[in-house]
Amino acid sequence: MTGQSTPKSTTPLLDTVDTPADIRRLRSEQLRQLADELRQETISAVSVTGGHLGAGLGVVELTVALHYVFDTPRDRVIWDVGHQAYPHKIVTGRRSRIRTLRQEGGLSGFTRRSESEYDPFGAAHSSTSISAGLGMAVARDLAGGNNNVVAVIGDGAMSAGMAYEAMNNAGALRSRLIVVLNDNDMSIAPPVGALSGHLSRLLSGRPYVTLRNLGRGIAENLPKPLELAAKRAEEFARGFVAGGTLFDELGFYYVGPVDGHNLDHLLPVLKNARDSKLDKPILVHVVTKKGKGYAPAEASDDKYHGVVKFDVITGKQSKPVANAPQYTAVFAKALIAEAEVDKKIVAITAAMPSGTGLDKFAQRFPERTFDVAIAEQHGVTFAAGLATEGFKPFTTIYSTFLQRGYDQVVHDVALQKLPVRFAIDRAGLVGADGATHAGAFDVAYLGCLPEFVIMAAADELELMNMVATAAQIDDRPSAFRYPRGEGVGVELPAKGTPMEIGKGRVLKEGTKIAILNFGARLQECLVAAEDLGAKGLSTTVADARFAKPLDTDLIRRLAREHEVLITIEEGSVGGFSSFVLNYLATAGLLDHGLKVRPMILPDRFIDHASPAKQYDWAGLNAPQIVATALKALGSLGARQSTGAS
Repeated sequence: MTGQSTPKSTTPLLDTVDTPADIRRLRSEQLRQLADELRQETISAVSVTGGHLGAGLGVVELTVALHYVFDTPRDRVIWDVGHQAYPHKIVTGRRSRIRTLRQEGGLSGFTRRSESEYDPFGAAHSSTSISAGLGMAVARDLAGGNNNVVAVIGDGAMSAGMAYEAMNNAGALRSRLIVVLNDNDMSIAPPVGALSGHLSRLLSGRPYVTLRNLGRGIAENLPKPLELAAKRAEEFARGFVAGGTLFDELGFYYVGPVDGHNLDHLLPVLKNARDSKLDKPILVHVVTKKGKGYAPAEASDDKYHGVVKFDVITGKQSKPVANAPQYTAVFAKALIAEAEVDKKIVAITAAMPSGTGLDKFAQRFPERTFDVAIAEQHGVTFAAGLATEGFKPFTTIYSTFLQRGYDQVVHDVALQKLPVRFAIDRAGLVGADGATHAGAFDVAYLGCLPEFVIMAAADELELMNMVATAAQIDDRPSAFRYPRGEGVGVELPAKGTPMEIGKGRVLKEGTKIAILNFGARLQECLVAAEDLGAKGLSTTVADARFAKPLDTDLIRRLAREHEVLITIEEGSVGGFSSFVLNYLATAGLLDHGLKVRPMILPDRFIDHASPAKQYDWAGLNAPQIVATALKALGSLGARQSTGAS
């Protein structure tokens, strides 16, 4: 009896690679096959887990080439943002776990120092790689080391000022640093081919560098006007064939553009950069195609930037049918409705038009929509400038990204009391993107600013009303926050209704326990109140709506009429509960036995998992609310709980 034959592997060469040392044992002519298999494995893995697909597919050859040419992990390779690092994870000892990407207990969707020695710097926000790389290069020099440091940064991330600050500093320090500019939008370079590949090899090679340095040496001995003319002619000549003049001005030696999918071009250029004796940083300009090698991704407008699980053959994504609209879509609908009747309303995004819903606003009002690129600092001050001239800017930025523009929020908006409206998407915990994208701190960091109006939507109708409210606030800055994901399914009008500033609402009346909600935990509060009621504990549920200004009348009433007051929010310490406690203390409402229990995000970063599981870990779901109330009541609560069961 013959046994069944084992299926033949479709990735035989990749199967021999566990770490980059295995890649370096291959012959260079084998790398094309390895790259093809690595692309196939990346597609297969992301089809199971979802995640960032297009960016990784665009750097498969670059990943192979970098690990082949450089002695990682001794040589440091830093992937900016990190969402293009899935192929890198596969060849750095993590292939066996790659189908746990972004899953509870699994691999992070970004680079992470604690995950692998091949991830020298953790990232998920863009434009940090050159700064981090320069720090590593200077540390190496101070320690007398000789390893290489490579920062891989996309052309999108190069739209942030931080990248240029780092390059300017690197050029001035003349530290040995290699920056690989991964240009996947063809926004900088002309199409590349054999000629540009030949020029890049020529310009990065030692003969040209030696000749160039000799020429500069001669030029430096010429009279000053002739010296400057000679240098400028040489730089602009290179700029004419390769576009490198800007990088020269920043103190970099520019090489490129190079076809990022042609290993015959990539390998010699990276080797030349590795072996260069230049006393300045090098920028290698690599042109790639996002989604390369997977037809559905190549055909997509966003090149399959972020996907859910999908069918590899068809590319069709298995998106579940929504029971309620996404908060982001509700925001877009509400803002469009306001803008229909108010020509002063404009919308600003920082490179996230689809993520924030402003792509829909842009379809209706293209001339009133501004994408400022990955430049949150500029975006905030740009909005401030618009506000000075009587316009009504809605600056729509994820909570985690607004952190990057904080000084501008303080100095350019709050200090001048300008009516910039901040629409803060992704408030609270965000699931698979994990701690790097969680909106945990905005209430605390905005709440300490004088005269800032801060709102949080408990459902999608409240969000529409908060958009309408913000549109009416014309004498100070304001912000409203809302979570990622679906609403609760309430009926929505065509347009929101402005709310009274600083006024909350009571949804359920009780006598013993008061739950004061701020934000999207309201449904959990109502479930908890039902459970407490079943245990014989009459519970009030109120929705504050505003963290600033506080509804002090509502808080005073809850404090006086209940034995326990629980506040709950999807934010860190220093936010809503801190404002409530400060008011209770200064108003003397804590002097007569009121038991206050603030429920906030814990003092730790919460790892990626489903949002429901994350809120369980955070202790902010209905069972934990019930447990908090019972514990506050002590033996009385325990007795009543037992009696009602």
